[in-house]
Amino acid sequence: MIQKKALEPSRCFKWSLTEGLRRINHFINIHNNRIEVLLKGDQGPLIVVLPGMGCSYYEWNEIIQTLSKTYRVLAFHRRGLGQSGLGNGSQNTSTVVSDLDELLNHFKIDEPVYLVGHSYGGLCVQHFANVHPEKVAGVILVDSTSVELKELEKLDLPVLNQDTDEMWIEKCTEYSTKDKQELLEIIRPSLNEKQRRLPTTIQNKLLDFQVNPTLYKAMASEIKEWTKDAEVIMRLGSFPDCPLIVIGRDKEYTIESQSENGIPEWELRQLEEKWEELITNQSKLSSKSELIFASDSGHSVHLDRPDLVIECVHKVVEQ
Repeated sequence: MIQKKALEPSRCFKWSLTEGLRRINHFINIHNNRIEVLLKGDQGPLIVVLPGMGCSYYEWNEIIQTLSKTYRVLAFHRRGLGQSGLGNGSQNTSTVVSDLDELLNHFKIDEPVYLVGHSYGGLCVQHFANVHPEKVAGVILVDSTSVELKELEKLDLPVLNQDTDEMWIEKCTEYSTKDKQELLEIIRPSLNEKQRRLPTTIQNKLLDFQVNPTLYKAMASEIKEWTKDAEVIMRLGSFPDCPLIVIGRDKEYTIESQSENGIPEWELRQLEEKWEELITNQSKLSSKSELIFASDSGHSVHLDRPDLVIECVHKVVEQ
């Protein structure tokens, strides 16, 4: 990786409304639609965090709190998630690219930023980096969805392949017609072991996040569009030759944990080997890349190994 010179103090954007830094939420009007934004930190380079599909930036609480001691951190809920308005039209990676670009313009960010994208958020990061390479100082892809995701559909996995995109679109569309109380009864929202370690206030926000009808309408659109999105991103083919760290999950850890759900081990192994291959391919996006597989971590690396994500952010910024 090339060494990036630290930004001069005069180049660092100073958040307006200093008192606002003590608030968790900000609401910004982007394209006539309200977007829920999290801002933390008041110095250093800007780190932008894009969570995965159906996920909240509240899951990133430990990482954001730690990084904000050294950097400025920006995260936002995509349209339909959290308290962000759903807006009109399809929710896809192009929408995210446009909204993020407008957010950067809104806050008058005039220096390249560091992008951290998990899962579907990683697909959005790849799209943004291809469209706005001049605005990207470095990238961290955290077990990111691959632009080659169609390769996963080609696998002959009888049990796993029952869980189709069409099934999820149908389920999410149905959930989007329910009100909050109905979703509480249907979903019975809960938290996993790692989420239950977060502060109580964050846990409550994550539980409430799951019973928002617009979340499911947004997810249905994202799932419906993501194969086409991947094809668009591949055609762009102009990923910047910037510092890049690609983090993948622990294959054996994932197979062991998922086999408890009654899925045949041979299916899990075939899926994980292909996933590992696609993650490895992402490291070819830049000549200044590093590939890391997070030991003792499943797909939610930000919850299983927040220490590694934090370490990688420091490495990309400081090397």
